[in-house]
Amino acid sequence: MEKAILVNLATTKREKEEAKESMTELAGLASSAGATVIEEIYQYRSGHSPKFFIGKGKVEELALKVKESGADLVIFDHNLSPTQQRSLEEAIQVKVLDRTQIILDIFAQRARTNEGKLQVELAQLTYLLPRLKGQGQALSRLGSGIGTRGPGEKKLEEDRRKITDRIARIRKEIDKVGERRARQQEVRRQSPVPIVCLVGYTSAGKSTLFNTLTKENRYTSPHLFATLDPVVRRVTFSDGLYFFLSDTVGFIKKLPIELVSSFRATLQEIRDADCLLQIIDVTSPEAFEQAEAVEEILAELEIAGLPVIKVFNKIDLLPATEKNLLLSHQSKDESSPVYVSARTGEGLDSLKDRLRQVIYKNFKIYRLYIPKDKAAMAGSLIRQVMVIRKTETAEGWEYQVLAQKNNL
Repeated sequence: MEKAILVNLATTKREKEEAKESMTELAGLASSAGATVIEEIYQYRSGHSPKFFIGKGKVEELALKVKESGADLVIFDHNLSPTQQRSLEEAIQVKVLDRTQIILDIFAQRARTNEGKLQVELAQLTYLLPRLKGQGQALSRLGSGIGTRGPGEKKLEEDRRKITDRIARIRKEIDKVGERRARQQEVRRQSPVPIVCLVGYTSAGKSTLFNTLTKENRYTSPHLFATLDPVVRRVTFSDGLYFFLSDTVGFIKKLPIELVSSFRATLQEIRDADCLLQIIDVTSPEAFEQAEAVEEILAELEIAGLPVIKVFNKIDLLPATEKNLLLSHQSKDESSPVYVSARTGEGLDSLKDRLRQVIYKNFKIYRLYIPKDKAAMAGSLIRQVMVIRKTETAEGWEYQVLAQKNNL
């Protein structure tokens, strides 16, 4: 594993107060990327250095620590300009990465589908393109490992024209995939089956909740961004009613704009939902700040007006008195949060009740009878309603269906 030193610069009192939490998150990102964090360096100064981002004295201190510790790379808890990154690498003589590059590296490791790989490559190349100009020896210093892997790895040594051409080709391929996805989503929109989408900060427990609700055993991990490619499964209630549940990539503070842009087609899943389950890690000291970060990204994606159920997860990790206090104040009102443990299943009945309350609000159960001499009507019917139960009789079929009110 590569040994990493983390660096944080605070230029305001608020940034100074939030520095430790931000670095804890960066350490998690570094670990997810495959690095071992050996030291953290903090600086508080009035502004950024145009050349080094941090002060010159701090650069000298950092270079000495790199030499003494044998660190392989330095990771900044910020986004660096191409000039700052090159200047730092020349001064420190090891690979220097910023927060965006670490996140891109993790995405490169996690992408499984062709669409996911294309989206990651587009984000990587879009970010790396301005960093290639005048790199010279800096390119060779990057070598391999964290920050250089994934679909965009070999593209580092191509010239700008080739990379620009590659970006254009990827965008065309993503557009084609997006068109197929749009057709699938149009079919879903015409279906009466509600679509529920899980959103939330990375590591909030979305995939664990997805597994519990769908009775699947998809991969979960304590590492950040364990889920990258979206997946949709059917969830059925005990009375036969059902909905489609979609799991999506987790969000994070300072999510690179390149990723938001590249994954816009994938994140379209969220926009097409009938209801969002916003999963929040109730044990995190930053729970409300993380929830705000998710809401800001949703706003950036122009997702508004959808019903949102806030789900505070991991209540099994709370002290009993705190957990019982939260549960005692839980309301059945649509706008109030729900408290659950995706791991133990506690609170899931309340969550399912809330889901039924929200997603079926404008639906009604009907009983229909279709005689056998009108069998052709059945096909048209099924496309307009959710069939809960079908019983064949001597003369025809009895259906119990769910449909929007006044739609039949």
